[in-house]
Amino acid sequence: MRFALFLPLFALLFSGCAGYKIGPIQPKFMEGIRTLAIPSFKNDTLEPRVEVALATALIKQFQQDGTYQIVSENEADAIIIGTLERITRRPSRSVRGNVLLTKEYTLEIKCRFQVINRVTGLSIDQRAINGSTSFFVTGSNDGSADVNQDERQAIPLAAEDMAVQYISQLSEGW
Repeated sequence: MRFALFLPLFALLFSGCAGYKIGPIQPKFMEGIRTLAIPSFKNDTLEPRVEVALATALIKQFQQDGTYQIVSENEADAIIIGTLERITRRPSRSVRGNVLLTKEYTLEIKCRFQVINRVTGLSIDQRAINGSTSFFVTGSNDGSADVNQDERQAIPLAAEDMAVQYISQLSEGW
C-alpha cells in the first residue's frame, strides 16, 4: 500500500529527465558519424597558399568543440571537403582629412563545404559559410602602406570566424 502512494511521486520526479542525454547530441543527418577527416581546402581564388591555413583553423575549432574526432582519411566516418570560393576586401573607414585613403578594411571569405560519407561516397551535407574580420592598414598615411600584407595577416582571423560558424551549424544541426 505504501508503495502505491509513492509510485506517482517517483514517476513525477524522474520523468523530468526522460529526454536528456549525456554527451554530444548530433543532428539527424550526421547520425552515426563520430570521426571526420579534413584534407587541405581547394582554392578557387588567386590568393596563394591559404588552403592549409583554412583546414588548420577548421581542425582546431573541431578539436575545441569536441563533438567529432579528427582522424586521417582512411579511418574517418566522413570527409569534409572545403573549397575557398571568394576573398573580398571592402573599405570600412577612411583616413581623416583624406577620403581617398582607407585605414580600416573588412575582409570576408566565402567557403563551400561538403560532408561525404567515406564508406558510401554519398553527400551528407552541403553548405556555404562566410567568415569575416576587420583589419587596419599599417604604415604611413601617404599611401605607401602595404594593404596586401595586412590582408594576408587577417585571413587566419576570418578563417577562424568561418570555422566557428560552420562547426556550430554542423554540430547543432542548423
